[in-house]
Amino acid sequence: MPRRVLAALVLLAGSAPALVSANEGRYWPQWRGPLGTGEAPLARPPVEWSETKNVRWKIEVPGVGKSTPVIWDDLVILTSAVPSGKAMAAPAAPAAGGRPAQVSPDSAFEFVVLAYGRKDGQLRWTRTVKEEKPHEGIHKDGSFAAGSAITDGKRIYAFFGSRGLYALDMKGVVLWQKELGLMQTRNAFGEGATPALHRDTVVVPWDHEGADFIVALDAGSGKEKWRKQRDEPTTWATPHVVEHDGRAQVVVGGTNKLVSYDLQTGDPVWQAAGLTMNVIPSPVSSKGVVYAMSGFRGHALRAIRLADAKGEVTGPPALAWSYDKDTPYVPSPLLVGDGLYFLKSNSGILTQLDATSGAARFSERLEALPNVYASPVAADGRIYVVGREGSAVVLAAGPQLKVLATNRLDDAFDASPAMVDGELYLRGARHLYRISAD
Repeated sequence: MPRRVLAALVLLAGSAPALVSANEGRYWPQWRGPLGTGEAPLARPPVEWSETKNVRWKIEVPGVGKSTPVIWDDLVILTSAVPSGKAMAAPAAPAAGGRPAQVSPDSAFEFVVLAYGRKDGQLRWTRTVKEEKPHEGIHKDGSFAAGSAITDGKRIYAFFGSRGLYALDMKGVVLWQKELGLMQTRNAFGEGATPALHRDTVVVPWDHEGADFIVALDAGSGKEKWRKQRDEPTTWATPHVVEHDGRAQVVVGGTNKLVSYDLQTGDPVWQAAGLTMNVIPSPVSSKGVVYAMSGFRGHALRAIRLADAKGEVTGPPALAWSYDKDTPYVPSPLLVGDGLYFLKSNSGILTQLDATSGAARFSERLEALPNVYASPVAADGRIYVVGREGSAVVLAAGPQLKVLATNRLDDAFDASPAMVDGELYLRGARHLYRISAD
């Protein structure tokens, strides 16, 4: 590996909660990238593309999935739910919260993990980990494969919620599986959180309309390490792991409480006031500060300074600052340098705050993006925002809004992009694209 790359990784390590090896700094091992912030610090993808420019390959993906591609070595890994057409009985689900159980889909699905080659887009292997008729439905814009895979280069972890968590080797062989029960989601909107992986621990959130918990599993065996009860309505936010002062903490957003747990023991380290209803955006962190937000039926953003956060966090100095407008409903925030970027609700209104002070730098509409579910990403001094109608805007990272390019493809994009080396990967409703200049 070049000396400049190693030097960059050393500088990043202090602020990279999920960075555990040089390879993870290069690849995209989880849905918010190597740092867990949406940034790929070593990638350099193109600025411009179209169906006839910089599309190295484009392949059709079976089934429906809203999960982000994860990338390791020469593999691009996806999850998907493929209708099987079989008439199967759904697992019996008890009524939750005093309401009747939701009606399940008409037929069964195959829940699959797929691995494609980066160079040519050819399918390397596919593994059906379960075939089942789900016990309840999903949101009209949702998918039964909403959670992204995770990898550390040794194993792949694929989470299908009520259908279980599966660990596979890099050739697609299932090593272990863990079933945690049946979720009853609010309004049968479906399941969407991705577990968090940190070194030898996988953390799975389970907030729904029944009994809630968060559980930590041994990554090698699936054996349960600890489990803590929670009291939350349905939450779709992926946990965020951050190391501070020699301790790894896992931060979980919620409507009632924002909580940080000790990754080794599961004991609460600190907790703060909750966010809004339907928490979907995942927290991010840098330089000892965690940023958590959500934006359904209200707006909430809290910056928690970890050096001072203990017990109940109610104000300064642990609460560094807060912000109460224009926060996202579905897309997660992006943290690049001292800039914290986020979208208003599911729109193309992009806000940047000074991450240190919370001061607003800009809040402007990206006209080409009326609707956005995908989370913004960054690489090589640029911000990439992809819309639901197929357009994407590339911006210069910095305190002013500067559009570099507006691009369009013939697909619809809800999954967040992934980037590695000179490549950008976009998972659409029908196709997976590799965007690169070579």
